[in-house]
Amino acid sequence: MRASPAALPTTILNNRSRRYSMEQMNQNNNDRTILVAVTDIFFYTKIRDALLPHGYRLERVRTQEDFSETLGKFTPSAILLNMNDEKIDAFDALRHLQKIHSGSPIPTLAYANHEEVDTWRKAKELGVTKVVSRNEFSARTRGLVEDLLAISNQPPAISADKTPLN
Repeated sequence: MRASPAALPTTILNNRSRRYSMEQMNQNNNDRTILVAVTDIFFYTKIRDALLPHGYRLERVRTQEDFSETLGKFTPSAILLNMNDEKIDAFDALRHLQKIHSGSPIPTLAYANHEEVDTWRKAKELGVTKVVSRNEFSARTRGLVEDLLAISNQPPAISADKTPLN
């Protein structure tokens, strides 16, 4: 008889029902696990359909508490965040992310309503790597994630006097 997921606190399930311990996920250098802080089923389905067939693993969180607990257990390759989510306060999530991963930021792709300029500005101030409109996110999910991961894996640019340009 299999134990329920609740009985396995150090185990997470991906959408193919394979089990990975947190230790296994942290030890895998080619880990392509993405933390998805999106409760909207339409957008989550778009993300799942765009990324799972290409070897990504998704760890979905549905509450603010899940977000914080999951980040305390492993470091994802990237984070996808809905800035307008009704159940996860994106700004609190970003502040928590800054607090626990200040030395090594996690690439974060956020999407928001295109008319909410203030939301976009605050997201960038809180360390979001890239903010896009809901429409662009929906149309280019995989490409945006791949661009985000490619940018984050490049070493910082160095000037002639050996100082970082960023």
